[in-house]
Amino acid sequence: MAVAIILLLVAVGSVLFHIYSPWWWTPIATNWSYIDHTISITFWITGVVFFAVIAFMAYCVFRFHHKEGRQAHYNPENKKLEWWLSIGTAIGVAAMLAPGLFVWHQFVTVPADATEIEVMGQQWQWSFRLPGKDGRMGTTDVRYISPENPMGLNRDDPHGQDDVVIESGELHLPVGKPVKVLLRSVDVLHDFYVPEFRSKMDMVPGMVTYFWMTPIRTGTFDVLCAELCGAAHAQMRAKVIVQEESEYHTWLEQQKTFAELSGRAVTKATYRSGGK
Repeated sequence: MAVAIILLLVAVGSVLFHIYSPWWWTPIATNWSYIDHTISITFWITGVVFFAVIAFMAYCVFRFHHKEGRQAHYNPENKKLEWWLSIGTAIGVAAMLAPGLFVWHQFVTVPADATEIEVMGQQWQWSFRLPGKDGRMGTTDVRYISPENPMGLNRDDPHGQDDVVIESGELHLPVGKPVKVLLRSVDVLHDFYVPEFRSKMDMVPGMVTYFWMTPIRTGTFDVLCAELCGAAHAQMRAKVIVQEESEYHTWLEQQKTFAELSGRAVTKATYRSGGK
């Protein structure tokens, strides 16, 4: 009896702790409330199954505990029970997978009016690139990466000359505008993660992955790396600042373009070589 009661208390306490826990997600700051709903559905389904399994265990402990002279009944199979368990499991798994597939379809279907930006991860810092006045970003190639060109922009591509390059700085975004985030890695696996955005994706060397989002409130948010990437993984941080559109454009006008940064790098290199 005591063991059965303890099992029931564990099940009830676990569910109540989840419902009334002071620890929960950070307040959402993008349009991806669908992801919160999907996780909540998963919690409820797994919570019901967890409680049902523990309650059944408690019942079995109480109902079939040892009694002098009572012999266990051997029942190697029960077709009816197996069918019900298979059907119930299939329904539960489908109920958890279906919302995720629906949200994933939305997650990778980028709106036509979304602005592209780029995030590059490397041990152990973040770099960002935004389109300039032409609204288009230039092409890149890992062969062009150097200390003077950390994101590997193609110097011969005219669309990249006005791109805004931010190395180890803050990423600013306008509120209410959809953004397609292109993700690249120089060295190892990274993962651009802002908890309030609810959207994240692995950054794989040699690939360009992406997700999209629409910031829905202004504020300053921490950028974390959600993929163990080396000794300084925990220090790989940055800031995303979501602003009103007018403030965002004011900030954008103060940033250096790739052409300006390249000119400065060329001038320094010429000076170091004695003008040759």
